Amino acid sequence: MNNAKSASTDSSAVPGMKEAASDSSHRTTAADTTKVPEMPPVVGQPMELIDRVVNLLDPAGDVLLGTTRDQANAAVRSGSVEAIRQIGGQFAILQQSGKTIRMARSIGRPMRYFLAKRAEGPALIVAERMDEIASQLDKEGLADQFRAAYTRMVPAHHLLELQLVGCPDPNPKLHRYFSPQRNRLPANIDAIGQAYIGKLAESIDAWLDSIPADEPIGLMFSGGVDSGAVLIVTDFLIRRRGQSSSRLKAFTLSVDGDASDPRQASQFLKAVDREMLLEIVSVPRSALSWRDAIGVTEDYKPLDIQSATMGLALLREVRRRYPEWRYLIDGDGGDENLKDYPIEENPELTIRSVLGNRMLYQEGWGVDAVKHSLTYSGGQSRGHVRTSAPATKLGFRGFSPFAVPDVIEAAEAIPFVELTDWDHQRLYGLKGQVVAAGVRQITGTEMPVFPKQRFQRGAVDGATFDSLFPQDDREYRKAFDELFSQPPIANR
Repeated sequence: MNNAKSASTDSSAVPGMKEAASDSSHRTTAADTTKVPEMPPVVGQPMELIDRVVNLLDPAGDVLLGTTRDQANAAVRSGSVEAIRQIGGQFAILQQSGKTIRMARSIGRPMRYFLAKRAEGPALIVAERMDEIASQLDKEGLADQFRAAYTRMVPAHHLLELQLVGCPDPNPKLHRYFSPQRNRLPANIDAIGQAYIGKLAESIDAWLDSIPADEPIGLMFSGGVDSGAVLIVTDFLIRRRGQSSSRLKAFTLSVDGDASDPRQASQFLKAVDREMLLEIVSVPRSALSWRDAIGVTEDYKPLDIQSATMGLALLREVRRRYPEWRYLIDGDGGDENLKDYPIEENPELTIRSVLGNRMLYQEGWGVDAVKHSLTYSGGQSRGHVRTSAPATKLGFRGFSPFAVPDVIEAAEAIPFVELTDWDHQRLYGLKGQVVAAGVRQITGTEMPVFPKQRFQRGAVDGATFDSLFPQDDREYRKAFDELFSQPPIANR
C-alpha cells in the first residue's frame, strides 16, 4: 500500500545462520530481568526489583526468516556486524555480554531504551514503545523521571553497544551492520526487476514457511504498485504450494463510501483476474481520529499520522469483523526503496541528495548528521510505525517484505542516476517499470500500474480529507505534547 511517509531528512559470523527454520517458540509478555551484570537477561521470568536491565521486548514480535531464535540472539550477543547481517526478516533484539548491552533492529520493528537513575545504580529499560517504558518506571516508583524526549530509538541497520558503568551516563556506540553496495546492477529494467521482485518473492516465501499453513492472510491493499506487487507475488506463492487463493484477502479502506482506492483496487484485481480476493472495508468518517493515531504511533509527523489514522480505522474494522485474524502483509517500504516521493514537496531535498545518499529515505540523513533524531531515528526507520504500530496495537502480526534488508539491498543496487540522468519525472516513473517487469518475470502476470496516490488520499474524498486533518503542522506536535506530557501514559 502506498502509505504516506514523511520523507523527512528530520566479529566472526555465526555458522548456519540461514540454514534453520524460524523458531517462534519463545513467547512472553513479562519483563525480562537481570540481577547480575555478568549474566544475560533471563527470558520469561516474573517481574522483580530491577538492578540493571529490564527487557520488555516480546520475542513474538520478531519475524525471523531462515534464522532460529538462538542463532539471532547469538549473533547480536557476539557483537559481529557480519553475523547480525545474516539475521533474516524483521526484528529487534537485546543481548548482554558482561557489562556490555547490545541491541540491533531492522526497520520493521521499533526498539526504544531509557536509562533510569536509582540509588542502587542505573536501570536500563528496553521496550518497543514509550508508554511501556513509562509504565515500567511507574511500577518502580520512578514515574517522575519519564520524558518522551529522554527515550532513545535504536536506529535501524545498526548495532548499538552500551556499557553498564553507572554515572555519568554511558555513551552508546553504533556500528553499521547493513551496508548495501550501490549501483551494481546493469541499467536494464528487466534485469533490475528480476533481481528486485525476486528478492521480494524469496522474503514472502520464507514468511509463508514460518506461519501456519491454515492461517488466512490479510493484505492492506490499495491497488497501487507496491501492494499490487505483494498481492500478485503472495498469491502466486500460495498457489504454488497447492493452496487456494482464497487464503488471501485484500482489505481496502473506504470512508463514507466515496473514495478512489476501492475503484482502483477493483480495477487492479479485475485486470489480474483476482476480483474474488477483494473486501471493501467501509467505515464512517467518525471512525477516523488523528489524535488516536498520535497515541498509537507515539509520533507527530503529519504524513505519517495521516497514514496511521487510515490504517488504524481499517484494522479496527477488520478486527471487529474477524476477531481471530492474526497475519497481515503490506507494501510499506516500496516507495522508499525506489525513491518514489515528490521531491518538490520537501524543501530540504533535491534530486541529487535523494540519489546521492545511500538509503536516504530509509534512514534519513544518517546517525552522524545534525538532523538525526536520537528520540526517533530518521526516515522510514522512524516512520514505519505508521504501519507497524496500528497492527500491533490491534493484535495482528504484520510483515512488510519491502522493508527487510535483503529487498532493500536489491533496490540499492539499482543504478538510479544512469537510468534517470537526474530527471525527476524519469525517477517517478521508474518504480512502476521495475516492479511490473519483475512481477511479469517472477509470476508471469502483467500487472496494471496506476498513478501514485498516498494511502490517506485514496481512502477518502478530498473535501473529507481537508476537514479531517489540521492544516497547520504544529497542531500535531501540540496534540503529541498534550498526550505525552504526564507520565505514566500506558493504557490510554
